Amino acid sequence: MKALIFAAGLGERMRPLTLHTPKPLLSAGGKRLIEWHLEKFAALGIDEVVVNTSWLAPQFPETLGDGARWGLRLRYSYEGQTPLETGGGMLHALSLLQENTSPQAPFLVANGDIWTDYDFAALPREFDGDAHLLLVDNPPQHPHGDFRLDDGRLHNHDEPRLTYSGIGLYRSSLFDDWRVRLGDAAGAQLQPPRFSTVPLLRAAAEAGRLSGSHHGGRWTDVGTPERLQQLDAALTAAAHY
Repeated sequence: MKALIFAAGLGERMRPLTLHTPKPLLSAGGKRLIEWHLEKFAALGIDEVVVNTSWLAPQFPETLGDGARWGLRLRYSYEGQTPLETGGGMLHALSLLQENTSPQAPFLVANGDIWTDYDFAALPREFDGDAHLLLVDNPPQHPHGDFRLDDGRLHNHDEPRLTYSGIGLYRSSLFDDWRVRLGDAAGAQLQPPRFSTVPLLRAAAEAGRLSGSHHGGRWTDVGTPERLQQLDAALTAAAHY
């Protein structure tokens, strides 16, 4: 299985920390955020990871190299000076994710600016539909959640809803007829296209093609300097416990 790490964002809410360092390369607990993912991916047996880049893109290969130190092969999907958002970024990286593999083989996706104690080995090896998303309890900054989880299926409506963690398994079928599904959405007509995966995931949920599971453990969306500081303090304290 291959994996994709979203690392192209501008990190505007993290400034001034991200003026000179991409957010996934910021450190917490003595490791860069992206390194926590790479270590887990290597332990899972993933051998090839695609990192999408835009803001301060050269720093990723300069810092991470080819991935050999983790026993991985790192490849970089450069999106240009303007990030393509999650949907456009994933679409842009599909050729690398599908190279030398089945067109419908699932691939693991993780946001580069999150930290979790989740064991990636708990993700299902097989699932029906277009994607399987890991959900977490709603954090203070996102109290209303994203999806309702019912018997392994995700739904757009009704309560209670949980928050998408930024970790999931995807298939390229999520992008079947994506232009039709997005319609006149802003960015969809650009070259290259720039759009979010959210409308496609919503459509997959409506069609019964979106499954999910719940992680009740630790998870942090490192979206502000304060959250990064809190995470760093917690991880450093745990390392010395």
